[in-house]
Amino acid sequence: MADAATIEAPARRVRGRPARREGGAKALGVPYIVRGIPTYDVLSEENLQKIERAADRILAEVGIEFRDDPAAIDHWKRAGAKVEGLLVRFEPGMLREIVSSAPAEFTQHARNPANNVEIGGNKVVFSPAYGSPFVMDLDKGRRYGTLEDFRNFIKLAQSSPWLHHSGGTICEPVDIPVNKRHLDMVYSHIKYSDRAFMGSITAEERAEDSIDMARILFGADFVDKNCVILGNVNVNSPLVWDGTMTKSLRAYARANQAAVIVPFILGGAMGPVTNAGAIAQSFAETLAGCALTQLERKGAPVIFGNFLSSMSLRSGSPTFGTPEPAIGSMVVGQLARRLKLPLRCAGNFSNSKLPDGQAMQEGLMSMLSAVHCGANFILHSAGFLDGLLSMSYEKFVMDADLCGALHSYLAGVTVDDNTLAMDAFLQVGPGSHFLGCDHTMRNYQTAFWDSALSDNEPFEKWSEEGGSTDMATRANRQWKKTLAEYQAPLLDAAIDEALCDYMDRKKAAMADAWY
Repeated sequence: MADAATIEAPARRVRGRPARREGGAKALGVPYIVRGIPTYDVLSEENLQKIERAADRILAEVGIEFRDDPAAIDHWKRAGAKVEGLLVRFEPGMLREIVSSAPAEFTQHARNPANNVEIGGNKVVFSPAYGSPFVMDLDKGRRYGTLEDFRNFIKLAQSSPWLHHSGGTICEPVDIPVNKRHLDMVYSHIKYSDRAFMGSITAEERAEDSIDMARILFGADFVDKNCVILGNVNVNSPLVWDGTMTKSLRAYARANQAAVIVPFILGGAMGPVTNAGAIAQSFAETLAGCALTQLERKGAPVIFGNFLSSMSLRSGSPTFGTPEPAIGSMVVGQLARRLKLPLRCAGNFSNSKLPDGQAMQEGLMSMLSAVHCGANFILHSAGFLDGLLSMSYEKFVMDADLCGALHSYLAGVTVDDNTLAMDAFLQVGPGSHFLGCDHTMRNYQTAFWDSALSDNEPFEKWSEEGGSTDMATRANRQWKKTLAEYQAPLLDAAIDEALCDYMDRKKAAMADAWY
């Protein structure tokens, strides 16, 4: 883990327009954010205890099913849980004791060490959205994602100074067979980005392939001792862990890699319509998954995840970016801190079908909840549209711009001799202005965050010279420009050859499967 000097020094350089690297790519300001503002606690101690007791009752009296994974059942038996077939019940406090061996903070290493991310504590990492089968842009509309789209989004993320992580399944490359696409996705993250990334979780062997490719990149001994890849695994809510997910989470834990444990609770469908009940359910489900990683390998890193959402009770449609899950995320943050586990929670969610006002209103509601609840790893930071069914090129750029603003927001307010600006007051005096004073000249480059997309010109200049464009149109131009200027980070030729050989052998050993 980086020492304090390594972490704190770059955190002061988050404001202002970033410098440019040769070739036009933007330089990443910081590898992650060091939080300068406190988290926001919304529930009292008494009410937190009520939710924890409700979760304990769910675990002890209702239980959780673990399907199609006999090894997971054996783990629970040895740990002392009450096992009846596939149903497992847990005495109060049992799972908390098991997860106490997981680290409160850990480093995920990138192939460029300057881009290593710290996950946990007061660190915040922004990662792109994850899992959309469709992509969309203003030129071609909505369509199935391809490997080209997948690589484009990796390039956009790599080029953004405001994102810190390459992500995982940024969109599904449906032009590649299902049983082989994980190889192309992991390779693309390695080839086109030098940041930390995520691997496959759709089958145990695909999780193991992802980890094997990370071993080729970093070396097997290094991977055994350090986290280099994440796997995002989902509970089959309500109260079911299926074998596909538990086998994958155990594969990551077995290799000392971090599983991100995430229930997806759609209030009124996969959980209660009431916030407190949904939170208690998600707490129980996540706690069980986190504990299973520790039974597989004690001390393995794990991230406590959560995805609360609501639904339209008139139509049954999922809704995203609504206030109830946002405030619920605040409570999840309080619960995760009590467990001393890193947190993945909320993100930039929207049900809008266009990168419009609805998209940004809903996205900001949910993104601010992630910031204030204390989330350490914020998946879905950029690109989420259409209820996560679509990854939008324009919204990706717009969201990344918002992430830039959040860098400054999370930095908080620095109070020192420079920021108190007494020399400026003494120089300017009453009735004058600060534009040309020495203090302004010293600070103007870093004083304010500078959006790459917002238009701050007078109406006349906006209409006559700017073409009366809205932000989505400007974002459309920006992502095309970014891709045109993109330059891939250098990858060692021997490693590249070894990865390609691994992929070729794996693909040749199995017929294409589209399920």
